[in-house]
Amino acid sequence: MKVEQLENVEGKIEKFIDSAIAYAPILISSLVSAALVLFLGLWLIRMVRKLVDRIFVKRDIEPSIRTFLGNLINWILKVMLFIVVVSQLGVQTSTFIAVIGAAGLAIGMSLQGSLSNFAGGVLILLFKPFRVGDYISSSTGVDGTVKVIDIFNTKLVTPQNQLVVIPNGELSNSNITNYTELGTRRTWFDIGVSYEADLRKAKTILLDIINKNEHAFSDPAPDVVVTNLGDSAINLSIRVTTNNENFWTMQEQLIISCKEALDNAGIEIPFPQADIHFKQN
Repeated sequence: MKVEQLENVEGKIEKFIDSAIAYAPILISSLVSAALVLFLGLWLIRMVRKLVDRIFVKRDIEPSIRTFLGNLINWILKVMLFIVVVSQLGVQTSTFIAVIGAAGLAIGMSLQGSLSNFAGGVLILLFKPFRVGDYISSSTGVDGTVKVIDIFNTKLVTPQNQLVVIPNGELSNSNITNYTELGTRRTWFDIGVSYEADLRKAKTILLDIINKNEHAFSDPAPDVVVTNLGDSAINLSIRVTTNNENFWTMQEQLIISCKEALDNAGIEIPFPQADIHFKQN
């Protein structure tokens, strides 16, 4: 009985050795093919990374998004290479693809808000509606100087020296006013004069004050425009251009100087008031 068992084991060993010898060339060929694909694929990925980096630098893409997209492309290409190498070894890749697809779907659903903010950050960094240092306001009701533009959010410093963090998804879908982009700003404030005032004289006085201001640009030419007949005053709109750095200084100087000049000329700047008439029966 023991002899028969020993012969049975020896027979199985011989079959295993014969199968291994027969399959060895195929296995070696698959290993060599997979190794060649692996080395060639890694070399191609390095070339693609260098090419992408040069394109990003040439297009002056922000360093933060440049690094993120470069790493993202690198990992996508390596996952694709892994699937190709495994297929060279004779392994069915349909399972790997299904697992990767399911994982991607699950991650996408769980990070839906973050992905929206990421997409918004990419759009902001690519199209550059504003840059760090710009003073902006958005239709969300927030305004301030841009301090940091990250992938997922943007940080603003308000005139009250408060730090506001805005999700990029929300910011990219709102209307944005960039006060800094053009390099100059134009005042647009009203001064009301009484109905008894000589409007031509008032305009001449105000234009003279504007022309004497050191920060006011002569091109485009400043202007004083009668805008509307208010309840208690006739409004004159002061429109003067200067550079961004001197905007607030110039506006304050103009308000003070215009008020003083109108007072000295005897032109009243009325405050809101109402006349009440009593009628006796």
